[in-house]
Amino acid sequence: MGAEFLPKPSENDLSGDYQAAPVILGLLPAALVDHIATVDLSILSRIPGEPGGSFPVAAEELKDLLKEVNTHISSSPNDLSPVKTIAGGSVTNTIRGLAAGFGISCGVIGACGDDEQGALFLKNMSFYGVNISRLRVKDEHTGQAGELKREDFKGSKWLVVRYSIYNIEVINAAIQIAKQEGLLISLDLASFEMVRKFRTPLLELLESGNIDLCFANEDEAAELLSGEQVAGPEAAVDVLGKYCQWAVVTLGPHGCIARHKKEVVKVPAIGQTKAIDATGAGDLFAGGFLYGLVKGMSLEECCVIGSCSGGSVIRSLGGEVSPENWQWMYKQFKTKGLPVPIVSL
Repeated sequence: MGAEFLPKPSENDLSGDYQAAPVILGLLPAALVDHIATVDLSILSRIPGEPGGSFPVAAEELKDLLKEVNTHISSSPNDLSPVKTIAGGSVTNTIRGLAAGFGISCGVIGACGDDEQGALFLKNMSFYGVNISRLRVKDEHTGQAGELKREDFKGSKWLVVRYSIYNIEVINAAIQIAKQEGLLISLDLASFEMVRKFRTPLLELLESGNIDLCFANEDEAAELLSGEQVAGPEAAVDVLGKYCQWAVVTLGPHGCIARHKKEVVKVPAIGQTKAIDATGAGDLFAGGFLYGLVKGMSLEECCVIGSCSGGSVIRSLGGEVSPENWQWMYKQFKTKGLPVPIVSL
């Protein structure tokens, strides 16, 4: 397990009563577990897919991949174990970060397998104070659209979603219910491979007008603009800005560019830090940006907080931020003259 503290309700917990509706909900059509390891680069020639991308695999394929990983593990002096197994996935990283590092009341909605990995997921999220009461534990790992209940959305302010064609029915159903309940929708574009292969349904989702905030990295933005005469992050935020109130393109070590209506800002990466592992960088950026929006901060301040948050997770292995790295983030806040969240560490 990474960090060793449990966030408790604080003045940043906007729900008032700790048992009240979470301010921010994360949609998990299927709860995921991350297996994270430091490996030698030769493994990349032995597994399918492009570096930096993602693709679905069956359970048996996963077993074979993990066996392959175990034969290529490199020792890491910075970690107690060369392999970490934690609750994972983009939405999970964002929600866990918001609860742990920012003290915002968060919950997850969707499905979780009734097995060892499902139990690990629930334990990890509960450890950080994430509300898991809306997560259905079932034999099947994937939730169904019909299992979503309107009462699970009532009282919340935001729904965080990751684009995936494989769960598009659940995603669309959750978005429809959330909009009926007055929630704002945050969409992450997931991966350049997902955007490349399923660009048309993604554009249909954006054109629906239901997405309020969209995050993309440079590669995803490039795929989104594939075939267009315009290119580059600036063009991408302009395109996304046609559909969404807020549009953000993260630029790795070069910071980010963001748009809100007619306002456009570009913010450099915050703090000098050596990247150990980029896993979760975009997810934690999204969490920081959402925190800024919830707190009513300016577009530039949201970007700065997002950059600090994203910088905190790349300092160690995996998408789970340690107490030491949260403290690093808070120091960056102070340097930038931003208020530090009050969280029980």
